[in-house]
Amino acid sequence: MKLVVGSDHAGWMLKTQVLEHLASLGHEVIDVGSHDDKPVDFPDIARSLAAKVTSGEAARGIMVCGTGVGASIAANKMKGIRAAVCHDVHSAHQCVEHDDVNVMCIGAQIVGPWLAKDLISAYLAAEFSTDEDFRRRVAKLHAMEQGAG
Repeated sequence: MKLVVGSDHAGWMLKTQVLEHLASLGHEVIDVGSHDDKPVDFPDIARSLAAKVTSGEAARGIMVCGTGVGASIAANKMKGIRAAVCHDVHSAHQCVEHDDVNVMCIGAQIVGPWLAKDLISAYLAAEFSTDEDFRRRVAKLHAMEQGAG
């Protein structure tokens, strides 16, 4: 799978381990930064990451920041993005299965490398359910994004 990965300065150290894990799984990765601990604004990284997903250049994204919350808020501002903070394995796969999430956000100050690997593996193995209830709900999210009630 072709993926895009990004982080802010609080997440870049964990991101290096995320990149190694993704390479070990055989995924192709686009790294949109950050590349060191110099302060950056997470909305800028999230925007770059989201653009790769919405353009189809990447199938899914993974964003790492301090808590995952800011990254999720920023990514969700971008049309076509459904981002979720995932700090447990159940949420990591269910967010894709039920909500068709295309950007997973992880908090480097919340989870360590071992859990991050498990979260990523669960997220990437998951597929959006064919159940009509979930499809209908995600269609309503699309309508909300378009400004429809």
